Order: sequence, then C-alpha cells, then structure tokens
Amino acid sequence: MTGVYLDYNASALVRPEVLDAMTAALADNGNPSAVHAAGRRARARVETARAQVADLVGADPTAVIFSSGGTESNAQGVVSALAGGCERLIVSATEHPCVAEAAAASGAPVEVLPVDANGVIDLAWLKAALARPGRAVVAVHHANNESGVIQPIAEAAGLVRAAGGWLHVDAIQLAGKIPVDMRDLDADSLTLSSHKLGGPQGVGALILREGVSAVRILHGAGQERGLRAGTENVPGIVGFGVAADCAARDLPQAASHAAWRDAAQARVQVAGATVIGAGADRLPNTLFMAVEGWDSPQQLIVMDLAGIMVSAGSACSSGKVKPSKTISAMGLDHLATGGVRVSGGWGTVEGDWARFADAWIAAYDKHKSRAAGRLREVA
Repeated sequence: MTGVYLDYNASALVRPEVLDAMTAALADNGNPSAVHAAGRRARARVETARAQVADLVGADPTAVIFSSGGTESNAQGVVSALAGGCERLIVSATEHPCVAEAAAASGAPVEVLPVDANGVIDLAWLKAALARPGRAVVAVHHANNESGVIQPIAEAAGLVRAAGGWLHVDAIQLAGKIPVDMRDLDADSLTLSSHKLGGPQGVGALILREGVSAVRILHGAGQERGLRAGTENVPGIVGFGVAADCAARDLPQAASHAAWRDAAQARVQVAGATVIGAGADRLPNTLFMAVEGWDSPQQLIVMDLAGIMVSAGSACSSGKVKPSKTISAMGLDHLATGGVRVSGGWGTVEGDWARFADAWIAAYDKHKSRAAGRLREVA
C-alpha cells in the first residue's frame, strides 16, 4: 500500500500471516459439518481458531460463538440479555451505533448512561439507575471507537453484579491493543471483530461468561452449538484466529505507539487542535482531535491528497456533515463536525505519525490563511 495508512480503528491492514493461513484454508475448504476427511480438517481449523480467539481475552474456547462480525455479535448479545430475564437497557452515551441501534430496536426501555467531559461513563449515575426497578442489561464498550477512551469496566461490573444485571462489553476496539481478560472484567458477554486485529472483514465473535446462555438470532441448522445457524466461514475464521494469535504476541509492541502518538499530539495541539478525551486513559494507538470551523470531510480530502489516510469523527451524508456523537456527548458541540481520528496498528512506524503531523499542520495553516482572507474581503 502506498501512502501512510493511519486508519486501523476503522479496519486494520491484513497481516501477512493471516493471508498465508487463509490461502491454505481456501485451497482445502471442506464443510466443517461434513464427516469426511476434508470436513474434519475444516472442523479442526475452526476449533484451532476458536482457541486462539479465546486465548486473546482469557476465555474458555467453548464460550466463543463465531459470527459475521461485531455488529451481529453485539445484536446477539443484547437479545440474549433480554431473553435471559433483563427488562430494560442502559447504554452508554458514546456507544457504537450497532449497540445503540440494537437496543433501540429491541422494544425494551432504553436509558442513556452519560459520560463526563473526557468521555468516561458516570459510575454514580449508573449505580442510581441500577437501583431502580427492573433487571437491567448495561452495554458499555471497553474503548470508544472514535476517541480511544478506555472505560472503567471492572468498576461498572461490580455495580451491575451487585444489582443482579447483565454486563455486555463491546471490546472490539480494545482487544489486541492492551491486555484484556474476560475473567477480570467480570462481563457476561463480550464481542470481538477480526478486521480490527489484522484479520479479514466479515468475521466476529460473541463470547459468554460461564453459566450465561445465548439465544440465536439466525435460524437454520445447528452450527455453533445451535447458537448461530449457517455454514461457518472457514477461511475467515482461520484468519481471525491467526490475527488474534498475532495480536496477543504483539501486545508489548502495541504499547510503544503511545509515545509516537503523544509526540504528534503535542504538535497538533500547539497548532490549535483540541484533543478529545485527553484527560482520560486512552488506547495507545489513537488520536482523536478536532478544530472549530474546518469540517471533517474537508480535512480528510486534504490529508488524502497528501498521501495520509485517516478518518473522520463524523459521517458525511447527502452532502451534510453529521456531528460526532462522541464529541457531542462530551459537551463539545462546537467541535462536533470537525473531528479527525488517527489510529496506528501493526504496520505503523514512528515516521508515519510525524508525516501526519507535518501534513495536518501545514494544511491547517493554509486553511486559516484562506479564512482570514475571506474575512478581510467581507470587511
């Protein structure tokens, strides 16, 4: 790939080890439900991957349910919690849309768990909300997909457990960047996605705590212990497993990204950017920044022309800029349309962060000069 790729939170580049393993699986792609030799080899590949994915988060392999991705697994987690006796939902204000929308579509009452100015959930509010009548499922992502802000999951789990609720944790952005152990989190359900780890797109997993049951949302045959119908995507699952294995191996190196990120962060702050969530613990690979008066799509175009691939903190639809939900939830509405997310990964080097800072600062200086010129013309 040419240029500088700093959009790993959107989708990590596929690891070479993953490509090799998937190629081998594609060349011998029997149905894992078949009893013949090719089927048995396919089944063995699936179960090896199941163990690799489980190891990444300290889970039992039998608790892993493979799916088409994080969106499906989050939906299954929400539905399973409600089927398990929960009557209402509490969803963090900065939750990923696939969780928030699954909660809204469930038909159960939904309350929004507020966050502070750094995007960290309000534990006092959560404790009071859990004391109200009705068993609740609480959905909190371990790390925000835009800001990288890490949530106090263990503390939230203590509150949820004391109230007899269900804790659903979307760990899709955090896994592979910092260590995570499902036993320490005390979550009832947790989700992962292959392509955030350097695996293929279109593969995910729901992982359950011991003693917790899931309900299927896709009906048909008895794959995945009867909890997710449909022939398994063997090459994709193989790639997921290898990516999880590589991510676990590379965790010490992942921590080194923080120093590179911090150096770039310091430079863009001096240039006038506001760093979102700067006062909270964040993923070491993530920088979410914003400026007022320069919308995200305009920044992305300029960066792309400079050979720097990053993403927006806001989405563009029908030519209109949609404010970032994360920034707005933190009380920073004046910055909500100007967010840019920079995120490194396994293929990132220190110079990539420096090149981003160089390009963004130069572009922002030009933007301010043009804006000042327009003001002079008006005056």
